[in-house]
Amino acid sequence: MTEQQTTPPRQASASFTDATEAVDCLIALYDRNTAFLADAFAQYLAGNLPDNKHRAFYPEIRFRNSTYARVDSRLSYGHVDQPGVYTTTITQPRLFRGYLIHQLGLLIENHAQPVEIAESDVPIPLHFALESGSALAVHRPQQITVALRDAFDVPDIAQVNDYIVNGTHEIEPGLPLPLAPFPAQRIDYSLHRLVHYTATAPEHFQNYVLFTNYQFYIDEFCRLAREMMRKGDTSYESFVEPGNVTTLNGESEPSSGTPPPRQPQMPSYHLKAGKQKGITMVNIGVGPSNAKTITDHIAVLRPHAWLMLGHCAGLRNSQELGDYVLAHAYVREDKVLDADIPVWVPIPALAEVQQALEGAVAEVTGLDGYELKRIMRTGTVASIDNRNWELQDQREPVRRLSQSRAIALDMESATIAANGFRLRVPYGTLLCVSDKPLQGELKLPGMASEFYQNQVAQHLEIGMLALRKLSEMKSERLHSRKLRSFFETAFQ
Repeated sequence: MTEQQTTPPRQASASFTDATEAVDCLIALYDRNTAFLADAFAQYLAGNLPDNKHRAFYPEIRFRNSTYARVDSRLSYGHVDQPGVYTTTITQPRLFRGYLIHQLGLLIENHAQPVEIAESDVPIPLHFALESGSALAVHRPQQITVALRDAFDVPDIAQVNDYIVNGTHEIEPGLPLPLAPFPAQRIDYSLHRLVHYTATAPEHFQNYVLFTNYQFYIDEFCRLAREMMRKGDTSYESFVEPGNVTTLNGESEPSSGTPPPRQPQMPSYHLKAGKQKGITMVNIGVGPSNAKTITDHIAVLRPHAWLMLGHCAGLRNSQELGDYVLAHAYVREDKVLDADIPVWVPIPALAEVQQALEGAVAEVTGLDGYELKRIMRTGTVASIDNRNWELQDQREPVRRLSQSRAIALDMESATIAANGFRLRVPYGTLLCVSDKPLQGELKLPGMASEFYQNQVAQHLEIGMLALRKLSEMKSERLHSRKLRSFFETAFQ
């Protein structure tokens, strides 16, 4: 028996040689289809919806290439290298407007071929068509039952996956090749999760991200950001806190937003700048699971770089509390990414990020050359999933750490770096030694407070300066081929 469906009129495909016009078409199609679903859901809640499936589809970008001719491009993205039809479903094109114009512009320019905009065959789930927190989404939830699936499409787990970025996507003969690293439902899933975990809307996230595992860093970031807004620092336009609480440049108090009744699991804060060149900072809390969760979701926004700033256990006698550790390799015993990226895959240091971090340390501390080595070591960082490893028999883990040449131990850095490698987001790690368990140097309460007060401000200043240095780099330098596999999508 054929399922009865009500859908918006099918829109014919259209070709574009202008990236802006193509994105405007995506926006119009997406807005029309989501408005159709929102209106149908309002009728459903009112009891006026006919008994059939109401369905609308994601927009789709198609690109056709007929040659093996290689494109002369300095970028590691923006082109395809074999004949075929390439497609990707698109969601939230207003949010991704700048990104999409850039990606499509490169594709059109590099190949001298148009792109097509059409409707896909992938339905938009009702949950993703509604704005998070909208009146429709929360109105009379007791009436939203299993019968909802009879009237609307719901998220399809088969469409929410990382097959493309993991390199496990199987290309079937005759079917289109992927054009972008994430399909639309995967992006929608993460956008909704970001709101849940961070209590800020996705449009506030910036392209340069700092992760930390301590609230001390967040407190200092907020203090600096509010001071910048009050003084009218022209580097940034506004400061956004959880609840989308926004302080505009030149003001000392927020002018919009509502603080959440309780802090989210991983609150995020955003110093916003033009073209999203500002800085987002996220308190991920403790542990590799949180580190994987938040980077899985932020990655769909296609940031240009993320850095880990946190504390670590120093493993060498020559280290002092407060010294810095610049990671150039990782021992991965965090376990949370083993199914996505095997532990035998090396996670290399990225020269551009390393240089930015080392240059920032030198600039902020005023040290250079041999003197800089006195407070900063470059070496291997080991990340584990057991914070209380010291309570077990220490002989075996200590032997492994020594054989790996590790100089520091933490719980998040390798996860953030490995997920950056997997998801093609440039990454780096600068840690601060806060204790030395192998030498019995553990922080006492008073000693810890003094340490945090003295060190956090400088450490954060270094991280922010490093991101500013990265934001000034050209795309072809930062997004190099080092993170690209044998088969890559045209979109960054």
